[in-house]
Amino acid sequence: MLHIYKDSESLLYALADFVVEQARKSIDRSGRFNFVLSGGNSPKRLYLLLVSDEYRNRIDWKKVFFFFGDERYVPLDHSSSNFLMVKNSLFVPLNVPDSQIFQVNTTLPPDECAIDYEQRILRHFQEVSCRFDLILLGLGDNSHTASLFPHTSVVHEEKALIKEIYVPEVNMYRITFTAPLINAAHAVAFLVYGASKAEAMYNILREPLNVDEYPAQLVRPESGELHWFVDEEAGSRVRSRERE
Repeated sequence: MLHIYKDSESLLYALADFVVEQARKSIDRSGRFNFVLSGGNSPKRLYLLLVSDEYRNRIDWKKVFFFFGDERYVPLDHSSSNFLMVKNSLFVPLNVPDSQIFQVNTTLPPDECAIDYEQRILRHFQEVSCRFDLILLGLGDNSHTASLFPHTSVVHEEKALIKEIYVPEVNMYRITFTAPLINAAHAVAFLVYGASKAEAMYNILREPLNVDEYPAQLVRPESGELHWFVDEEAGSRVRSRERE
């Protein structure tokens, strides 16, 4: 489902409302909300909104478990760490205990790091179906999402839930959710705004399937919901095609 908003502010408020709704539904269903976070500047604005006086009391945070859809292979106190960004913008303001946070252990070698993260997720779900309640994703200008980068082997991963991948484009290892794990979720929400994303949006939604070139096309929940929260700038090319 494609939701297009006038600007990033109205978009972020709509997405915050959506997170609140998904949290309530999940807690009613299972007593907890398994929420997968995205890194980068765009979701940081969402997290700051969720901890604001307007939103912080609308979710029972004691029943929320937090995960990371991907992580840069850097120390957790590194300026590039997704964990550090979320810690400062969400975990600290909400005083979230460590027992509710599943960060990636980047002190391990990359392959062991991925295995360790997968095993901890399996234990959390008691080794039954790993089905997250909500996975938040971003979209890169090159059509990557999580750390599923164009023309990397992880794009075709079908067995592992978590995988390490060296990305030459950024000269760095990444630890990422794979497509099978993402597609098992109850709900997936993309957060995309800004004119720089218009081309990628068009490629993902309008070009023929080509996951090597446009990895975000991999995201197709098997029995869950897929939502795109975008502003008019990011959705401009998609909308212009609709008017043709």
